[in-house]
Amino acid sequence: MNAMHQYMLDNYRAAQRGDQAPPQPGLHDVRVVREFRDYRHFQAVVSGRRARGRARAALARWLHRRPRRAAGCR
Repeated sequence: MNAMHQYMLDNYRAAQRGDQAPPQPGLHDVRVVREFRDYRHFQAVVSGRRARGRARAALARWLHRRPRRAAGCR
């Protein structure tokens, strides 16, 4: 059973009982992602880390690091 089938079943049960219909699947996904991002930014600020640009800075460090020398070579 996928999310749409579950939604239709829940909607039917709510109509039979006279309850309010549940929200459609995927209706609040963007809001949840934004709240999670804001929460991660808040936690970074509270712990003293940079709130924005951390992934880009880590990628830049990884791309611009010096190559390792071979063992025994100077």
